[in-house]
Amino acid sequence: MQNMNVEEKSAFVAIVGRPNVGKSSLMNRMLGQKVAIVSSKPQTTRTRIMGVLTESENQLVFLDTPGLLKPRDRLGEYMVKSVTSSVAGVDAALLVVEAGTEISPADMDLIAKFQSLQLPAVLCVNKIDLLEDKSRLMPQIAALNEKYNFAAVVPVSARSGDGIDELKAELKKLSQPGGHMFPDDTLTDQPERVLAGEFVREKMLRLLNKEVPHGVAVVVRRLKERTDGSCIDIEAEIYCERDSHKGIIIGKGGAMLKRIGTDARKELERFYGVKVNLQLQVMVKPNWRNKEAALCSFGFDTKDLLE
Repeated sequence: MQNMNVEEKSAFVAIVGRPNVGKSSLMNRMLGQKVAIVSSKPQTTRTRIMGVLTESENQLVFLDTPGLLKPRDRLGEYMVKSVTSSVAGVDAALLVVEAGTEISPADMDLIAKFQSLQLPAVLCVNKIDLLEDKSRLMPQIAALNEKYNFAAVVPVSARSGDGIDELKAELKKLSQPGGHMFPDDTLTDQPERVLAGEFVREKMLRLLNKEVPHGVAVVVRRLKERTDGSCIDIEAEIYCERDSHKGIIIGKGGAMLKRIGTDARKELERFYGVKVNLQLQVMVKPNWRNKEAALCSFGFDTKDLLE
């Protein structure tokens, strides 16, 4: 039982960095459960995804943000805006970089933002398990430390879990008194329909090549548990931008769509702990990434673009 004499503390922490450095994998690992989709393709995360970690008196509220790149369409503008607005509204930042890489322009943009806000920040060097020449690690850390006075520097592997406990301990030091912001059993702010749609999109990112998966959106129109609790029925629409992309997603004789559905259903069943009946439909909406009405209908908060 928690000691009621211990003062509860909390901190909002933005997880930021260039695309594909492992921000979502890192948040999932710290939470101990998957709430953000991951793939080897950059720009997997499109929106701010909140994850809540409550351990004893400390509550860390993570905001997993899209990777910072120059936007090429309205969706890209939304993604960049979600990063900058997230950093402006938190107690601390977690800058994630990949072990053995040079400082990127995106890293410098984020560090400049930290400086302007005088924001406490922890540097996380991820993927240390993939770095064969470990001698490259210390010069990389030294170069970044010259750019900003980080509260701590923690090398980790989100994949293996190495360094994760040390990272959580450093982030907890940034928590402030004032109680917890969310109930202690809160895991994420993502509605169930959004989570289900993201699991479908994750499988498309992993199974489809090139630009096709980046031009898709998934909208769950129905998610309902059966009265006996034996199964959850989910109906989702996959939107793509071209007829040719629709053909690729469906595949010969429907084979690719079946594979996407099977992999997504297995993931959903692991998440919900019950059987899932997943029905997918593919539809074409040309150039939806540049249409504000489409972005809004797909759940993106486009008012961010107007600020």
